[in-house]
Amino acid sequence: MKRLLLAAALTPLAAGTALACEPDFTGVTLTVSTQNGPFVASAMAMAGQAWEEKTCGTVNVVEFPFGELYPKFLTAMSQQTGDFDVIGFTPAWLPDFAPYLSTMPESLREGSDWEDIHPVFRERLMVWNDEVKSATMDGDMHMLNLRADLMQDPDEMAAFEEQYGYPLAAPATWDQYYDIAEFFHRPDEGLYGTAEAFRRGGQQFWYFFSHAASYTNHPDNPGSMFFDPETMDAQVNNPGWVRALEDYKRSVEFNPPGALNNGSGDVRPLYAGGTVAMNIDWADSGVLGATEGSIAGNVRTAMLPGSTEIWNHKTGEWDSFDEPVASPFLAFGGWQAGVPADSRNQEAAWDYVATLTSPEQSGIAIVTANTGINPYRFSHYENIDNWLEIFTREEAESYLSAQRASLDAPNVALDLRLPGFFSYTEVLEIELSKALAGDVTPQEALDTIAQEWDKLTDEFGRETQLAAYRASVGLPPLE
Repeated sequence: MKRLLLAAALTPLAAGTALACEPDFTGVTLTVSTQNGPFVASAMAMAGQAWEEKTCGTVNVVEFPFGELYPKFLTAMSQQTGDFDVIGFTPAWLPDFAPYLSTMPESLREGSDWEDIHPVFRERLMVWNDEVKSATMDGDMHMLNLRADLMQDPDEMAAFEEQYGYPLAAPATWDQYYDIAEFFHRPDEGLYGTAEAFRRGGQQFWYFFSHAASYTNHPDNPGSMFFDPETMDAQVNNPGWVRALEDYKRSVEFNPPGALNNGSGDVRPLYAGGTVAMNIDWADSGVLGATEGSIAGNVRTAMLPGSTEIWNHKTGEWDSFDEPVASPFLAFGGWQAGVPADSRNQEAAWDYVATLTSPEQSGIAIVTANTGINPYRFSHYENIDNWLEIFTREEAESYLSAQRASLDAPNVALDLRLPGFFSYTEVLEIELSKALAGDVTPQEALDTIAQEWDKLTDEFGRETQLAAYRASVGLPPLE
């Protein structure tokens, strides 16, 4: 990879030259762990090489399947085994992990590098109970990826407008999204309308949440997407969620064959290889399409579609808006690095995290294919020249502006963060898979999920969960 070569070129030790270790962590070995690579693990390994060269310490990256991370990390930290010095994990687990993580040193919470992190990550996703317990190392949100060779083709544009009565462009609503998917769905030509992930265990629920945000994240009722923020009653079976699941299930019709078996890692090559006209994914699809696919030069990125109707859980009615309301969903929220409190190398571990998330090191990772690292710093969005080695300028401008616009959107939807997240989403995936397979109706599946979520909330403690949920969505405690 070009950027891996660049990383090697940046090595501070020239042949025959010895530089002082600064800071000096000679003899210190850090055990750094995350999911199986190349995604994320390769970025942590690259940062490990840079940190070793600077400090003379050693980094050992240990990888596990994604499904094993949560129990392995939680068990090790709660039993104080000292197995890990740095862990790479999802923000959704921070409420469960926070009691066992050390707090970020104050020295890392000041200065230009700190202010360079977008506030959505810095002030929301890295914080639990008013303490900074993790460091964002990846800025994740779901985006819509499109192909310019199709979307800007004069013949396709004319045919689309004749058929649907409006110009072909990035869809502002889900109805428009399905028009475009239908228009380009041409199995006889080996072209399919879109690609999304549907496989249980393949991060399917984040794709479903991306649909649901548009119909449930009401701008006048903050925090009402997943639960009623006054009572903690599950909202997952209201009409907004039902419409979202009907939409999500409809997407299968315009996917390539076997779509129900596709996880997030499968939708990327479908887009990059030109099999589909568009896909929904994290920003990794754009980098892959520009560097290793057949659509190089034609990568275009847009915010997720919105809706002119959003369910109001307080009135029990649909509210209509004159223009589509964009509710871009920060799916996953980006990988985070944390230092367990039982680490015997906390000073070195946080110094490694500082290297991993530095503007310089992260600036390399975001433009290296298959690192899984996406922008999260202002400098990542503003330094467009950094992207021109992999993108054309038009691709880069589209890619970066769509992500920045999503983060800055007034009605941006944050992902679910709650103690017991793993239990809530496990229940959801079971019933979601039944609905996608046609074994139950969308309403039946969501009713079951709501009942099970309410049971879980009561088991964890309704008042405790309500306080945690309100904090996670930026609402003050109830008086």
